[in-house]
Amino acid sequence: MKLHTLKPAEGSVKSRKRIGRGTGSGRGGTSTRGHKGAKSRSGYKTKLGFEGGQMPLQRRVPKFGFKSLNKVYSKPINLSTLQELASQFNLDTISFDTLIEHGLVSKKDVVKVLGRGELTAKLNVSAHSFSASAVEAIEKVGGTVNKI
Repeated sequence: MKLHTLKPAEGSVKSRKRIGRGTGSGRGGTSTRGHKGAKSRSGYKTKLGFEGGQMPLQRRVPKFGFKSLNKVYSKPINLSTLQELASQFNLDTISFDTLIEHGLVSKKDVVKVLGRGELTAKLNVSAHSFSASAVEAIEKVGGTVNKI
């Protein structure tokens, strides 16, 4: 085998459709665009979501809900998750950086610790906010709560 003998595989290379090259080509006349209508004209363009005059789907479907731009949406972390983390990695302090390191939250998240689950380890927990039940459970075991 030499470089000058190389060829692409049989049937893998296809020549493009040459339209508008006379009636003898089979693609002359209307040049595969059909007769009349907007799509047959040059410079034809539709708006995104245009359905030929029919009411578009985005306008047919009812709108509902509202998301405030000012509300701070926090990422919930339960006590059961903290206990799991502490026992798995032998931790006595859990900070925001620890949660980021273990992939539970991202840097932009606001963390709120919630009181679901059992906590047996004595932990020093740092987060943006805590529920009352979470604070009670952490302090009951002898841990401390630090708000960031």
